[in-house]
Amino acid sequence: MNLRHLEHWLALADTGSFSRAAEKLHITQSALSRSIQALEDELGGPLVDRIGKRNELTPLGRSVLERARRIVHEASELQQGAALLQQGGLGSLRVGLGSGPGALLMTPWLVHMAREHPTVKVSIIRGPAELQLQQLRDRQLDALVVDVRRVVPAADLLIEGVTDAPAGLVCRCGHPLLKGPVVTFDDLLAYPIASTPLSAEVARMLVERYGPRADPGLLTTLQCEEIASLIDTVCQTDAVFLGILGAVQDRLDRGELVQLAVQPTFNSGARFALITLAGRTELPILAEFRRFVTERFAQLQPRKGPDHG
Repeated sequence: MNLRHLEHWLALADTGSFSRAAEKLHITQSALSRSIQALEDELGGPLVDRIGKRNELTPLGRSVLERARRIVHEASELQQGAALLQQGGLGSLRVGLGSGPGALLMTPWLVHMAREHPTVKVSIIRGPAELQLQQLRDRQLDALVVDVRRVVPAADLLIEGVTDAPAGLVCRCGHPLLKGPVVTFDDLLAYPIASTPLSAEVARMLVERYGPRADPGLLTTLQCEEIASLIDTVCQTDAVFLGILGAVQDRLDRGELVQLAVQPTFNSGARFALITLAGRTELPILAEFRRFVTERFAQLQPRKGPDHG
C-alpha cells in the first residue's frame, strides 16, 4: 500500500474538499484525484461520495480513516526515530502533566533538560486529564503523567504505575484553625477550600467520611489546575489547601505551612501514572523521561505529618 496515497486520503478527509486538500498538499486536484482513485482501487471500493460540491465519507472511508491515520503517524515517527538514532540524538518530547504532576515535575524536568540535554526540544502541556488523553490519542502528545483514577482503562493505553501521593489539608502558619486542639470538618467550612479538580473516587471518599457537605462541588470554593497559584493564595489568606502534600513539602519543612489534623482523619491521596499509547514507536528521550519521573517521585514522599494540636 502506498503511504503517499494514505497521506492524500487523510488530507481530503480532514479538509472535506479536493481543492483545499490539494492546496494543503501542494499538488494539483487532478493528481489528488488520481491518488484517491488508486487507493480506492486497491481497497476495492469508494472512500468518498462526490455529491455536487460536497464530499462525504462512505462507510468504507470511515472505517479506513483512523487506521490510515495511525499508519501515517507511525511511519512518520519511525522515520524520525531512525534519523535521530543515526545522528545519536534523543528526539523531541511533548508531555502532558496533570495538576499534581505539574506541581511536582514541571520545573525540575525543564531544569534537568536544560542542563543535561540543551539541544532537545521539550514541550509541556497542562490541562484536564480528559483533554490530555484525547491529545495523546491524536498524537499531539507523546506521554502523560496524571492521576490514574481520572483515566478509563482502554486497550490503546499503556498505563505504568508510578507512585501513590498522600494528600492532606494544609493552612498557613498562624491560621485561626491552629488555635484549637482539634479541627473538625465543621471548622473547615468556615474558610475557603482551595483545590484542583478532584476525581470521582476522591469525591466519594470525602462524602463517605464527612457527609454530603464534603462533595467537592459544594466544598471547594477556590479551584484551578495550577497548584502553585492555590498555594500562594493559602499563604496569603485563611484559605485551606486540599491536595497532595508533596507539592507543599518544602513549605511544610520551613514552617510556612502546617498540615491540619482533621477529625475524622483525612486519609486520601492521588495515584500518579505515566501513560503512553500502546504499540506506538518510542523515541529515546521518552526513556529518559520515564527514569526521571520514577526517581523524582521516589524523592518526594512526605517526611512528616501534622504537627499541631
